Amino acid sequence: MKNIIIPLILVCFCTLTYAQAASEIMQKIDKNMSSDNRIVESSMTIHGRRNSRTITSISYTVGTEKSFTEYLSPAREKGTKMLKLDDKLWTYYPANDRIVQISGHMLRQSVMGSDLSYEDIMDDRKLSDVYDAETESEEVIDGRAIKVLKLSAKVDDAAYETRRLWVDTEYYLPIKEELYAKSGQLLKRTTLSDFKKIDGRWFPMKLNFKDVLKQGQGTDWEIISIEFNGEIPEYIFTKGALKK
Repeated sequence: MKNIIIPLILVCFCTLTYAQAASEIMQKIDKNMSSDNRIVESSMTIHGRRNSRTITSISYTVGTEKSFTEYLSPAREKGTKMLKLDDKLWTYYPANDRIVQISGHMLRQSVMGSDLSYEDIMDDRKLSDVYDAETESEEVIDGRAIKVLKLSAKVDDAAYETRRLWVDTEYYLPIKEELYAKSGQLLKRTTLSDFKKIDGRWFPMKLNFKDVLKQGQGTDWEIISIEFNGEIPEYIFTKGALKK
């Protein structure tokens, strides 16, 4: 009987340790990626089938509940603004001076023709608040130690049922991510690069988002500047700021 029980105990212990390790890795990713607030100026290059175009913007974010983005260029998109308050999202279009609330199935639509949906940009929650994690495997990529995590949704409103992360165990940031539907179908891939240490945390300065259901080379997102825990006026997070 002892010959059976002891191996079972060891298997259970190893499984628990593995799960704890995955959970700890996810928390370290959250520590790098999340902040009380941040101000980000960035460029988004959308690669279409025939040509590419670049859009610049500045975003102000507080926690996971408030976000305000203003598009700065090109002229066609300049002045377009987006405001997120909790689970609500509004977009202001200067061409017709209208504010439109984005909700329901519209949240799955593309933002500015990119590979990102409104749903993607709205969900700023920590991974550990939305997913349970387990370690699937360990790899070496370009000489670096990588752990592959499988994340399974533990809340009903997760945008993706399952995610796979290839995590660099020095930076505790994903170098690659795959996003899956409930059916198991792969929907999107993300690659992250150019990691820099800012205010004591590692952060990716370049990302590529690829909707695998669309043609093209995806959408490149590059951070021009980023500030964590800066002063952000409360007025920004009001509908009045959209038309200002």
